[in-house]
Amino acid sequence: MDQDEDLGAFDPNIPEEGPSAPPAGWLDDVHGYHGNKGGGDNPLCPPPPAYAPQPELNKNTLVPNVRVPTVSEDVARDALLRFVGSKWRFSTKPARNLVFKELKPITVYRYKLETYTETRTSAWQFEPYNGQPVDGPQFGVSPPPWDVLMPPPQRYTDRVEKVPVPHSSFVKLCHKCHGCGRTRCGHCLGRGQKRCTFCHGNGRSRNNRCTSCHGRGRKRCTFCQGHGHNTCSVCHGSRNLLHFILLTVTWKNNISDHIPDRQPDFPDKKFEKVTGDPFFVDESVLVYAIQGFPDQEICDVSRNLINEHLHRFSSTSRILQQRQTIELVPLTHALYNYNGKESGFFVFGVENEVYVSKYPSACSIL
Repeated sequence: MDQDEDLGAFDPNIPEEGPSAPPAGWLDDVHGYHGNKGGGDNPLCPPPPAYAPQPELNKNTLVPNVRVPTVSEDVARDALLRFVGSKWRFSTKPARNLVFKELKPITVYRYKLETYTETRTSAWQFEPYNGQPVDGPQFGVSPPPWDVLMPPPQRYTDRVEKVPVPHSSFVKLCHKCHGCGRTRCGHCLGRGQKRCTFCHGNGRSRNNRCTSCHGRGRKRCTFCQGHGHNTCSVCHGSRNLLHFILLTVTWKNNISDHIPDRQPDFPDKKFEKVTGDPFFVDESVLVYAIQGFPDQEICDVSRNLINEHLHRFSSTSRILQQRQTIELVPLTHALYNYNGKESGFFVFGVENEVYVSKYPSACSIL
């Protein structure tokens, strides 16, 4: 006799748990969404060719010349005092009394390319069916992914919207419980009881009645509270599921930027925290490589990033707009003398932030 027979019988009308996701072939095909097979995939929906803008050949963009900004001694000193004031271990005395030798403005350009894209993916979703409206194929044919109207957000704003595809819904028995609303408990195999692990089902331990199961040799299953079954975790007892295709639309501003490394004593990462003067802004569905700019590296970076964005995004997403910007980021190397020693610091960004590699005094006494 099976050792588990004394635990009682199970109800054969309550099925074992099925898969948590619909198995292959469980869902019908919907025209235009053949990549959706009902699993956990989220297939990409590439835009139709008509949605892909084509660049014009041999077209470039000219950029005006710009004057490099300068920083006065008063501005440099005020910026240093503000910086020193935020560092408790620094004294303000050197900043007040240092003597400037030279303020060297350095030309720093930051190139930025923004490509605003729209991407669409789709996947089957389901929810318990409790009598809610069903927008099924009887109301029409489901539109292709890129024909579903979705109002875009403000340009260059990231957003994700999800919407059911019209006319893709239908009701089907739950694949988890096969329409029963309950599933057999997998811990007690539907018997509602489990063999006592303390006495191994003997009812006695060390020649005494088992105190854990009170001599019965079995205990109520705590996973199903002794019922032998649980409410289906997928349909929550409703027995039916409403299936539909969920379209996910993602608007994203993809940004690439570059600053030529021309000042070895200044860490380029500092530029990430400040702004510059955007003296050149070029915006269109597709922008074109910059030509004739005094800094050839900016021209080369413009051409390379534009080509990279076009190849990276045009095959998977719809390019809605591009914008390229050249900022003049202020950077001044302030050289000074203090107590007979020469040193220096940098003032950078429109915000006049300060970078100091070595300050004259680490004394906290003012």
